[in-house]
Amino acid sequence: MAKVISTLFISADGVAEIDPEWHFPYFDEHMGRAVGEDYDTADVLLIGRETYDSFAGAWPGREAAGGDDAPFAKQLGDMRKVVVSRQPLEFSWRNSELIKGDLLDAVTSLKADAGIRGILIPGSISVVQQLLAAGLVDELRLLVHPVAARKGRKLFDDGDAPYHLSMTATEAFPTGVIRVIYSPTAAPAKVGYDEVKDQVPGGK
Repeated sequence: MAKVISTLFISADGVAEIDPEWHFPYFDEHMGRAVGEDYDTADVLLIGRETYDSFAGAWPGREAAGGDDAPFAKQLGDMRKVVVSRQPLEFSWRNSELIKGDLLDAVTSLKADAGIRGILIPGSISVVQQLLAAGLVDELRLLVHPVAARKGRKLFDDGDAPYHLSMTATEAFPTGVIRVIYSPTAAPAKVGYDEVKDQVPGGK
């Protein structure tokens, strides 16, 4: 089964709708390496309409310009891009297609496709939220910036039950950014204060 991996730049207070004002000051070679590693896990990009419009409006031009970011721009252009949109789209960026049918059914089919190595979701908060709720996200790869954004859409929406996560890797960068990789996991056994009171300071 192909893994579905969500990769997000996120603030310390959980905002995943990035603002260049607080994001780019922390972008360095360490973050660039981490981003490259995330994209190297997949051969399919699954993106929402807004993310597609942003990417398609920037990366083809960067590829054509031949600058320092042209190799990464070409990598993005060469990848298969599956776009989640309720409206028909006319694609100007190569290898782009509209998702077919229901999101959850389509992602389940993509995961089961033996020809797909991995599915990466950059940004696309609403898509990630829907797939988290359906149990279809295999990894959350977060680059947590040392800033409280105080405004913007958060990754985790309100709901009736918590999402429990297992941390599989973490790394701190010199900028203060923390890279953390989570996998969804089952809830731990219920524990109350009586079971942990011997762990408080001075406990025996």
